[in-house]
Amino acid sequence: MLLSLISAVLLILSFPNFNLSNLAFVGFIPLLFAVQNRPPGKAFLISYFCGFFFYLGVLYWLYNVTIPGLLVLCLYLALYFGIFGFFVSKSVFLAPLIWVVLEYMQSRVFTGFGWALLGYSQYRNLPLIQIADFSGVYGVSFVIMMVNVAVWSMIRGGSVHRRRQWHGVLFTALLLTSVYAYGFFRLGGKEKPRTLKVSVIQGNIPQQIKWDPEAMRPILDKYIMLTENAALDKPDLIVWPEASFPEFLAEGEVLTDYLVNSATKIGVPLLLGANTEKDMDVFNSAVLISGGGVIAEKYDKIHLVPFGEYVPFSDRFPALHNMILGALGEFKPGKEFKIFKIRPEGAGSEVRFGALICFEDIFPELARAFVREGAEFLIVITNDAWYGKSGAPYQHASSSVFRAIETRVPVVRCANTGYSCFIDSRGRIYDSVEVDNEHLFVTGYKTSEIKY
Repeated sequence: MLLSLISAVLLILSFPNFNLSNLAFVGFIPLLFAVQNRPPGKAFLISYFCGFFFYLGVLYWLYNVTIPGLLVLCLYLALYFGIFGFFVSKSVFLAPLIWVVLEYMQSRVFTGFGWALLGYSQYRNLPLIQIADFSGVYGVSFVIMMVNVAVWSMIRGGSVHRRRQWHGVLFTALLLTSVYAYGFFRLGGKEKPRTLKVSVIQGNIPQQIKWDPEAMRPILDKYIMLTENAALDKPDLIVWPEASFPEFLAEGEVLTDYLVNSATKIGVPLLLGANTEKDMDVFNSAVLISGGGVIAEKYDKIHLVPFGEYVPFSDRFPALHNMILGALGEFKPGKEFKIFKIRPEGAGSEVRFGALICFEDIFPELARAFVREGAEFLIVITNDAWYGKSGAPYQHASSSVFRAIETRVPVVRCANTGYSCFIDSRGRIYDSVEVDNEHLFVTGYKTSEIKY
C-alpha cells in the first residue's frame, strides 16, 4: 500500500498545478513492484487504492461543486487502475498496451471522461507529443508507460531474464528516439500562411452572481466595455466565454436587443456563449453575431455534462431528475456540427471555424468532426469558475493542446475566469489573458493572431 501511495503522489505531481511532468515517466514504478507476482485479486485492490488517491489528488477541485460527486467519480475511475493491476500482476511487459486500452475505455464508457489521461501530463513537452497527430493522446500514454516498464525492468535486475530486460530497454530507447525525431521534424515544418486576428474576452464573473437577475445588466455592460476596448485592436473576430450572455438569447428581448445594438456599433463579428430555446427545448449554445448586428448562426452543444446539464434515464425515471437537479431544467443535445463562417475585411474568401463548448474539447472525435466538416480553426468557450483557483483550468487546457496537434489547426480558448489562451497547430501556447502574471480570476482581454 505504501508503494501504491508513492505512485499516486508521483503521478499527481506530474499534472497541473505541480507540472513536474517528468515524474510521469517513473510514477508507475512503485506500483509495478507492488503488484508484481501478487494474486490478481490483491493486485486489483493495491492498484485500486493507487487510482483512488491519484484521482482524488488530481480532481480535488470538484469539492467546490460536490464532495459526494467527487468521491463517487474517484471510486469509479479507480476501477481502471484496479483492472490494470489485475492484468499486469502476471505480465508487467504488457502494461503499455493494457493501460492504453483502459484509457480508451475510460474516454468512452458512460459517455466518457477522458480527463487526466497519462499523456496529458506532457502537454508542454512539444517534441514528445507531436505523435498525437496520428496516435492521439493514447500514443503518448503508451510511450510514457513503456519508459516506466523499462526503468522498472532495469531496477528489478536478475540474471534469468536479463537478455529479455535489455531487449525491452533497447526497444524503448529506440522508440523514444524515434518519437522525439518525429517531433522535432514536425516542429521544424513550415507554418501556415494565412493569419486572422482574434480577441478573447475574459469577463471574470463570479459564479454566485452569474444568474442573479439584478446582476444581468452589469454583467452585460462589463462584457461590452471589454469588447469595445478589444475592438480598438481591429480584430477580425471577438469571442466571449460559455454562457456569458446572462439570460436566454431571444430576438425581441430587452437584453438581446441591447446586445445586438452594441455589437452593431462595435462592427466586429462576435461569437458568444448563451442559453437558447427552440420548440420548448433549451440548448447550451455558441452564437455568432455578424459585424452588422445580425444573429447569423448558432451551434448547440452536442456532448452534455451528465448530472450537470442532464440526468441520464430521467425520461424513464423522472424522480432521478428531481433528486439531482431539483427544479432546474435540462438541456437538450445539439445534433449538427455547425461550421461558422466570417469574411474578414480584405480577405479573398470566407474563414470557417467550429466551436466546442465547456468540456467538449476532451473528446477528440468532436474536434475531428468539426475539422472534417471544414473548420480551419477551433474555438473552445468554457466556464471553469466552478472549480476555484486550482489546477482544473490548466488540466482542461492540456486537452485543447492535444486537439490542436491531432487536427493540425489552431485552437483559441476563451474562459470566463481563465485559462484563456491561443494554441497553434503544433500545440504551443503562445499568448493568453494575463494580469500581473496571473491567468485565473482576472478580468481582461487579449488580441492575437492565429495562423491557419
